[in-house]
Amino acid sequence: MIVVVKPNVSDERQNQLIDWLKGMGLGVHISIGEFSTVLGLIGDTTKVDTDLIASLDIVDSVKRVSETFKQCNRKFHPEDSIITIPTAHIKAAENKDGIKIGGGNFAMMAGPCSVESEDQIVNIAKAVKASGANLLRGGAFKPRTSPYDFQGLKAEGIELLKIAREETGLPIVTEIMNLRDLPLFDDVDVLQVGARNMQNFDLLKELGKTNKPILLKRGLANTLKELLMSAEYIMSEGNENVILCERGIRTYSDYTRNTLDLSAVPMLHELSHLPVIVDPSHATGIARLVSPMACAAAACGTDGLIIEVHNDPIHALCDGAQSLRPEDFDVVCKKVQKIREALA
Repeated sequence: MIVVVKPNVSDERQNQLIDWLKGMGLGVHISIGEFSTVLGLIGDTTKVDTDLIASLDIVDSVKRVSETFKQCNRKFHPEDSIITIPTAHIKAAENKDGIKIGGGNFAMMAGPCSVESEDQIVNIAKAVKASGANLLRGGAFKPRTSPYDFQGLKAEGIELLKIAREETGLPIVTEIMNLRDLPLFDDVDVLQVGARNMQNFDLLKELGKTNKPILLKRGLANTLKELLMSAEYIMSEGNENVILCERGIRTYSDYTRNTLDLSAVPMLHELSHLPVIVDPSHATGIARLVSPMACAAAACGTDGLIIEVHNDPIHALCDGAQSLRPEDFDVVCKKVQKIREALA
């Protein structure tokens, strides 16, 4: 249920209303906008008298929400959420105010599928930063279909990402796979939940107890509602710093690794206030398709891109076929910038 409070209501009267609603055993999510305040009521609202609440002189309107996702619902939070990635702790960071995603702020995340060595990750970090990337992605823990494939450098990989961060000032994005590894991610800037873990609810709930920005990828065969419900698991524990990611879904097509569902971007923006980014690398699995899909994503309003870049894709230990060379990534960045300028 949503209660919209009229503008210019005093804090005292608004707090009285909130306390009254909480007295009914309801949770109250408060969203303060430019012209009004929206109170999202969470819990059993079946016995709430909507007519009584609507009759209060400080209330503008009352609406029941049928969707099971509440806190990530745009009805609860009409304005776009802007997620800030802190950078004050990074010595080499050029912008100490943080990297913002959403609400018109665009993020470009780039780096290798897997961290392989210090030289590799540092050199790629410098290259993608020069092209315009403002976050460095890199896999330390790698979920692989085959148990015989490279599984990542794990804790060592995180330390190498930190070295690259100190060299370039770029915040780091890397995937967490298991709850037991959470202490290793204390100094990671953005925690990625991969497609295979989108419905690992125990992991999502624990991440909800942190204040870390969470990059939540859509599962290989999951609906948008299921993605939003997974975001709800994180937000219901108190962490509202969630970024949604469309990375392609499994269909009957066998020419690409997955099928990039770009309709998800405007649809998610309609349903939710959370930022939405796109991963054209995993969606296609083919390097030459990354550029056109990145451009298409920019055209349909994505809040950012996450692209795999490797300085030697042929010898990459993981997903070389979908990785761009730094010079090709530079071309993509220029194209995406022109598209965003054209749409502004």
